Formats: sequence, structure tokens, C-alpha cells
Amino acid sequence: MDTALPEDCGLAVSRTADVVTITLNDPQRRNPQTPATWLALTKIAESIPADVVAVLITGAGSSFSAGLDRRMFTPEGIPGQQSLAHLARQPDDVLDSAIAAFQDGFRMWREIRPITIALVQGHAVGAGFQLALAADLMIVADDVDLSMKEAQLGLIPDLTGTHTLVRAMGYSQALEMCLTGRSMGAVEAVQRGLAVTSVPSGELAATGQLLIEAIRATHGAALELKPLLLNAQTVDPITQHSAERLAQAKRLRALLSASDH
Repeated sequence: MDTALPEDCGLAVSRTADVVTITLNDPQRRNPQTPATWLALTKIAESIPADVVAVLITGAGSSFSAGLDRRMFTPEGIPGQQSLAHLARQPDDVLDSAIAAFQDGFRMWREIRPITIALVQGHAVGAGFQLALAADLMIVADDVDLSMKEAQLGLIPDLTGTHTLVRAMGYSQALEMCLTGRSMGAVEAVQRGLAVTSVPSGELAATGQLLIEAIRATHGAALELKPLLLNAQTVDPITQHSAERLAQAKRLRALLSASDH
């Protein structure tokens, strides 16, 4: 895959065998995000090769991501990128299109075929938390600090995280978390079903690799399970039962084809 990215996006991407790793790569500043980050995430998602089975999303250093780069709040913004003030002055349709493009960098991680895994340590604030929520699976370190701080800045979470948060916590508790900007630790993240497990920070990468091995051991079934279970959240039982039959027929034929060779 093409791993060339704009220098100002704050990301690094690599591929090893059938796994792509995306790293938020500005550890000295706790991996802040900008519009360039979000557009680059979309570019990466659109270029994932067909033979990739998993995508790891990680943060370099002690934190996953401190969220939106605060330079976006300054009048001058970030060199080469639009400031929030500039965006706010745009006509409604232009502003809506810009935010929709930013959302694509988060939305696509559940729409692509491979299973996406966020390995989250330290702070995951605002856009950082929403990026972790955008993955199919989240593994957290025991020092994790998840929070939605947008309301404290006069904004709302708009990078697709509200949908996942309300499904996991319910309306009232999701509202309380966003209003107060309070922190959620590893224990609560697992209890709420946002994270699948919590491990010491030094074991985060190894735990991710174990999950990748489990994906590989399904012989392709995991890639059918992903859309099947995602759709189960919104469709009626009869539609879901039909989807199960279609997916199983596809798997049976794949296994038969493999045995014939």
C-alpha cells in the first residue's frame, strides 16, 4: 500500500504481513489531531489492500491522543490548515461538507473489511477518544484516561463518537460524561463494553497481537462476522436471520473450495 502521507498529518503507517499499523506520531505533544490527520485517516482507509485482515491504531509515547490540536482555536490556526474561526465563517453547506469529510476519517474504520483494533494508553481525549471508539475493538492499558472535553471548549463531539457512546452507556450517562468532561478509567471502559479488555501498558502491543492471531485462526470467518454483527444492531430479526444464512453459505463454499485445493 502507499504509505506516503502529508508531513503535517501527525501519522505514520506501516504494513507487516497482513496487518496495517497506523500510529499517531507526535508523542512530545501527546499526539494532537488536526483536519490533516482526519483527511489522512480517510486516505489510509481507502487504500487498505484486500489481503489485510486487521488494522491497528496506536499512539506513540505515553498517550494515545490528547485530541484536537489547540492551535486550531487561534486566529492564525495551523500553517497550511484552516482554523476553527475560518471554518465557522463558511456558508452552511461548505461547513457541513467540511465536517462530513472530517467524520469520514473515523466512520470508515467500521466500514472497511479488515477488523480494526485501537490500542489505547494514557490520555485519549475528545478526538482521541472518538478515534478509539471508531475501531471495531478497543484494548486499553490500565493507565488509560478517556474523556470527552468538547463541551468544556464550547463544542460538541462531532467525529462519530456520540453514536457508540450512547449505545454503550445510555443517553443519561453519555450526556453526563460529555457535559462534565469527566475521565473514564480502564475498569469502567471494560464494564461499559467500550473496551474488550484492560492490560498493563507494557502488555498492550502483545495483547493486540494475540487478538490478531485469533482473527487469523478464523480462516476468513472473522471478516464475515464484522458486517453481520454490525448490522444486527439496527435490523429486525428476520432480516438478520437472512443475513446469517447468506454469510454461512458463503463460508461453506469457501471452505469447500479450500478443501478441493
